[in-house]
Amino acid sequence: MTRHLITSAIPYINGIKHLGNLVGSQLPADLYARYQRGRGQDVLFLCATDEHGTPAELAAAKAGKPVDEYCAEMYETQARIAEGFGLSFDHFGRSSSPQNRKLTQHFAGALADRGLIEEVSQRQIYSPTDGRFLPDRYVEGTCPNCGFEDARGDQCDNCTKQLDPEDLINPRSTISGATDLEMRETKHLFLKQSQLKDELDAWIDSKTDWPVLTTSIAKKWLHDGDGLQDRGITRDLSWGVPVKRGDQDWPGMEGKVFYVWFDAPIEYIACAQEWVDAGKGTDWESWWRTDRGAEDVRYTQFMGKDNVPFHTLSFPATIKGSGEPWKLVDYIKSFNYLNYDGGQFSTSRGRGVFMDQALEILPADYWRWWLLSHAPETSDAEFTWENFQASVNKDLADVLGNFVSRITKFCRSKFGEAVPEAGEYGEAEQALIEDITARVARYETLMEAMEVRKSAAELRGIWAAGNEYLQAQAPWTTFKTDPDRAAAQVRLALNLIPLYAVLSAPFIPTASASMLAAMKVEDMPWPDDVPAALGKLAPGHGFEVPEVLFAKISDEDRESWAERFAGKRD
Repeated sequence: MTRHLITSAIPYINGIKHLGNLVGSQLPADLYARYQRGRGQDVLFLCATDEHGTPAELAAAKAGKPVDEYCAEMYETQARIAEGFGLSFDHFGRSSSPQNRKLTQHFAGALADRGLIEEVSQRQIYSPTDGRFLPDRYVEGTCPNCGFEDARGDQCDNCTKQLDPEDLINPRSTISGATDLEMRETKHLFLKQSQLKDELDAWIDSKTDWPVLTTSIAKKWLHDGDGLQDRGITRDLSWGVPVKRGDQDWPGMEGKVFYVWFDAPIEYIACAQEWVDAGKGTDWESWWRTDRGAEDVRYTQFMGKDNVPFHTLSFPATIKGSGEPWKLVDYIKSFNYLNYDGGQFSTSRGRGVFMDQALEILPADYWRWWLLSHAPETSDAEFTWENFQASVNKDLADVLGNFVSRITKFCRSKFGEAVPEAGEYGEAEQALIEDITARVARYETLMEAMEVRKSAAELRGIWAAGNEYLQAQAPWTTFKTDPDRAAAQVRLALNLIPLYAVLSAPFIPTASASMLAAMKVEDMPWPDDVPAALGKLAPGHGFEVPEVLFAKISDEDRESWAERFAGKRD
């Protein structure tokens, strides 16, 4: 048994996430976690809300609430929606937890003790009108690169260029709109990442199995221009982890907090401690410290491509730089962007379908299937309502749902609601068993490799094989002349249903559970032996004809949804 530590990039707290966020991290992480659990592996799947930083303050101010109250409410909302999508986290934590505060301060102290923290005086934008320094995201203006008028002080959403606030043309405060901004002196702590460049470079070179998307982004940050730069890890904010050197005050850093990108990845570790403290597990250090048993852990991270630099460089620099035996990531599965109907999803601008809205109109499995089968792995992908309707109707309703409905109803009409006993398997049945056995092996190989779209295609092929068998053998015709032969055909087809349920559970867990319940199967292990698994339902085993697994999406529904989600979020 392998121990799998799995983390998804932690979603930011400032609002409900859209489908692009979901498919870029949490959903494929859940797919992999469910698959590994299904194979009998020991899995710890962690995620949390990312609660610190400027956007949290801005969102709270917009909502007219204290930032801690706002974050607590949004945490509950995000946890509820995650549950609605069937995201099977072992623990869903909070980066504002006491555990993360203490651990972040610990890492800062360890890095300082090793000479990897530098105190730097720098000039920062100050707003006399607001009476405070303005962090990057409190400043907006025109992008000097593309002319976009609502670029943020850290990045332009339009052209994605990384920016500093002083780069902006006609900068303004996002708090008050004031334009009388000026540069003033302030002090901050910097993580001396540049000193770890060669070590990080060699470490990334050793990861020969990582996706090209992951390594190419990391290498670009390491080598382009002036190479890997030291990074500021503190901010002039009130909301965040207070700057301390371990448990000691840090002279000159009073009133400052750690930068959200310093404390947020540390929450992956702290979340495991939260898991234990919540009474859900024991010995979190055996998952995270190599001196406490984590040497045998395989650690996999899932994230969108915009998060790759922080997870391949900054967070590893924090861990390596501490000099302590923390577990480093073994594999990073990164994703491109999912675009929405000719444009971009945008949380801040309300464009596209958001997770709560998706669950209002259709059950989670519809979305899970489409998103995973169209995951943006090798390039950006695009959501269109036409494609969504076609995929759901064809794959889920016509292929899987139709197979289950067709064979259970036919059996009920001719043999009753129990697996028929008569007849022997012939060449066609043996050929199907061999075909399914080969397909399951390919499916397992693809799932182990985290090839999400290819795994979905292979799973669909497994479903389709059952339909093709029924179409070719036509037990409803065979029954007229050879009822015993038809009984054998039906028996094999019925046995495909629990097999399909187990194989499909990582993608569509609710439908999988419905299939097992209809076939009255309580415990169906992973089909390591496919021929044996296809004998799970013995002659005489009772079943029920299930409700329709997947209703088709009508043209009217598709058109109304396309119109509803064409503009701003409600």
